[in-house]
Amino acid sequence: MAEAASPPAWALQPLAVIDTETTGLYPAAGDRIIEVAVIAFDGGVITDRWSTLIDPGKPLEPDVTQLTGIKPEDVEGQPSFAEIAPQLLDKLRGRVLVAYNASFDRTFLLHEFGRASRKLPQGARWLDPLVFAKELQKGQSSHKLGTVAKRLGIALEEAHRAAADAECAGWVLQKLACSLPEDFAVVLDNHEKWEAAQEAERQVWKGRQQRAQNRGGAVALGQADADRPINALGPAYPFGDELDPVRALYGRKS
Repeated sequence: MAEAASPPAWALQPLAVIDTETTGLYPAAGDRIIEVAVIAFDGGVITDRWSTLIDPGKPLEPDVTQLTGIKPEDVEGQPSFAEIAPQLLDKLRGRVLVAYNASFDRTFLLHEFGRASRKLPQGARWLDPLVFAKELQKGQSSHKLGTVAKRLGIALEEAHRAAADAECAGWVLQKLACSLPEDFAVVLDNHEKWEAAQEAERQVWKGRQQRAQNRGGAVALGQADADRPINALGPAYPFGDELDPVRALYGRKS
C-alpha cells in the first residue's frame, strides 16, 4: 500500500485555525460572536485546543440555538468579547491564520476587535481552505466544510460548534496541502488569484440574479442555470454554496 503524501513544509509551520459561531450573518447590522475557537497546529499536528462561549449582550434567536445547540442560558453570564480579546490575540500571534470561508470569521473578528479597541495581529497571513477546495475539487456539487471533509476522509463531529469546525478545517487544509505547491510564496499567490476569480464569478452570478429579479423572473431556489458556473459563489459570500439566506443559516459550514 502506498504511503499517504506528507504535507509540504509550509503546512507544517505554526497555524491558528479559527472558527466562530454567531447570532446571525451580519456584524455590521449588530450580529455578534457567541463562541470562538482556535486550534493550534505545529508540525502538522494539533498542539493546543482553545474555545470559549461569549455573552453577545443580545438575545439569541431560536434558529441560532437550533443550528448550534447553544442556548441563551449557555451564554448568559459568560465573558464579553472584550474580556476574552487579550487571550484570543495571544493564541493568534506569530501564526498563519486559517479559517474555512475566512471572510465570514475575519469580518466578525474585525468588528468585535474594533468594539474592544483592539486589532488582529498586524501583517498576519490568512489561508482559506475553501478557496483551495473550490479549485482542487471543481465540478463537485458542494464545497461546504462537512462535504469537503467527507470527500477527504475526515470526520466532522458536532458540526456548527466552533472547536469541532476549526479542527476539521485544519485537517482539511493539511489534506489539501498535499495537492498544492511546495513553495509557500506560490501557494499565497495562487490563493490570492483563486480567491479573486471565485469572487468575480460570484459577482457575475449575483448580477444575473439581480437582473432576473428586476424583470420579475427571479430564479427558483434549486433551479438549474446553464450559464452559472458550478459553485460560482466565492468564499466571500457568507452563505457558501447556498443561495437562500434562511437556509444558509442552517447550513453555513457543514
